Amino acid sequence: MRQMMILLAAMLLTCCTSESEVNAQTNDGQGAAVYFTSDITAESLVKIYEALGVSPTATQRVGVKISTGESAQTNYLRPDFIKPLVQRVGGNIVECNTAYGGTRMSTASHRQQIAERGFNDVATVDIMDEEGTVNLPVADTKHLQYDIVGSHIQNYDFIINLAHFKGHSMGGFGGVLKNQSIGFASTTGKVYIHTAGSRTSGGIWYNNNQEAYQLAFLESMAAAAQAVHNYFKQEGRDIIYINVMNNLSVDCDCDGHPASPKMKDIGILASTDPVALDKACLDLVFNYNSTSGDNASDLQQCINRQHGTHIVDYAEQIGLGTKSYQLISLDQASSVEGTRSTGSLRYNVYSLDGRKVLTNAASLDGLAKGTYIVNGEKTIIQ
Repeated sequence: MRQMMILLAAMLLTCCTSESEVNAQTNDGQGAAVYFTSDITAESLVKIYEALGVSPTATQRVGVKISTGESAQTNYLRPDFIKPLVQRVGGNIVECNTAYGGTRMSTASHRQQIAERGFNDVATVDIMDEEGTVNLPVADTKHLQYDIVGSHIQNYDFIINLAHFKGHSMGGFGGVLKNQSIGFASTTGKVYIHTAGSRTSGGIWYNNNQEAYQLAFLESMAAAAQAVHNYFKQEGRDIIYINVMNNLSVDCDCDGHPASPKMKDIGILASTDPVALDKACLDLVFNYNSTSGDNASDLQQCINRQHGTHIVDYAEQIGLGTKSYQLISLDQASSVEGTRSTGSLRYNVYSLDGRKVLTNAASLDGLAKGTYIVNGEKTIIQ
């Protein structure tokens, strides 16, 4: 009989409430702390931010990175939802222009959309590439030589990366890693990432072997996200991460006419580790207890089709963060258990030389005897 030397079910989701328990979990090598609440309200958004215990100082200049959405029909995070948090930290909303022919490709039309959707009533909205770009160094140069971002990034010392977690036609899904890579990139920077460092103009499409292109694109996003993370992890700066898992369409907020969500909202999650945060959200999607009228299969298929989970695998590989985490519920009666089934865990498996063997597999049956990396953990199959 093949046996797994892994306690995945135990480490996947752990809920606790006391401060001593939280400290024990985050300091014992069991992974990054990821906070969770099923209550998707403006008040809970502030509460989960406060739970992270990382706040800007009185002198730090704060930016809250969101997506302003492609149309009023898009599932972007609404102004009344984000307003208490943005005003709590005294921040500006920060954005960049897009690289496709939509409503936000130019600063003028982007500002019109921002005004029409009510974001100016929340705070000052800064389009970071309005006055040009700067290049951030990248630690991983496999595809990119630098990360091209809006020059106004230099105006901020503290960033709240506030992302709407959902599907995406190209990336498979969008969370804080996408919001930090594509989201911080200027128009030229977006093209550079989408084409895996091949060019900075001529559109975001990259004609090559589809699977090879997709992996290169995801790896480029991870490298760009790391560049922004490293920029804000210098002395005197900081960055934190929040994913809102509502309106879980297979389409991104860059789609002006997104498909209706087939599954119900899950909650808000937050961490100081972007890899752990996106991984926790993916686990909640892939282990969702689907029922009639509340089915995660469309989103799961969208992520699988685009090899979407590769971004967290690669982000961990290059040292941006860890996929190991402890999920800490802020709810009095945790509802996290209701969002997953321990009988349908998914596995991403690599050989020790880095070759991917299984992607989001429901089982490890069929693996030859040996040692593998399963969901970030060294595992012996015997």
